Amino acid sequence: MSLLLAAILGYFLGAIPFGLLIGRWTRGIDLRAYGSHRTGATNALRTLGVRAAAAVFVLDVAKGVAAVVLARLLFGADPMVEWAAAVAGLAAIVGHNWSVFIGFTGGRGVATSAGALAAMTPLTLVILVPIVFGVMWRTRYVSLGSIVGALGAPIVAALLAAAAWASIPAVTYALASGLLVTFAHADNIGRLRAGTERRIGQKEQVTSGG
Repeated sequence: MSLLLAAILGYFLGAIPFGLLIGRWTRGIDLRAYGSHRTGATNALRTLGVRAAAAVFVLDVAKGVAAVVLARLLFGADPMVEWAAAVAGLAAIVGHNWSVFIGFTGGRGVATSAGALAAMTPLTLVILVPIVFGVMWRTRYVSLGSIVGALGAPIVAALLAAAAWASIPAVTYALASGLLVTFAHADNIGRLRAGTERRIGQKEQVTSGG
């Protein structure tokens, strides 16, 4: 029961479409009508600018953190509490990517998955961040850095678990979330292979009110 409730909690937290809301509040537009048609921070950066994108990123990260932390608070007496936290974090990514509030559309889950990862196994995130930003800086592809981080998370978490610095639920979360985020980048992978993926700095032309 705790796992089911954690999944419901995580999903509805993740489903809050902050990118869409900020796009409407700041520019009167629907982010899904532009660029990648996603509601995450990368499309917000290209479409709304740095400040709005930063707000979207922070709020999307907070969804992942909140899902894990609230699951721990609610189910702290349950011996399955860490599994409940992992389930809540995964459900938050699902909610973010396929939000019931906006017709099961959304983002790619990168920021939300990072937030939950930070709450599940912070050292994994600390190790991954410079690697991800190094890939982004070198290639100028946000998507490639995100995919590298998603696929690298379970490897780093497993190594930390072998040293007793991460839990098995955390490793399981890292693996499942990495697969979810990579799956959400299927179209980016196609464009990367074709050489047509957008690089950092390329903006989307938007007029006020859409």
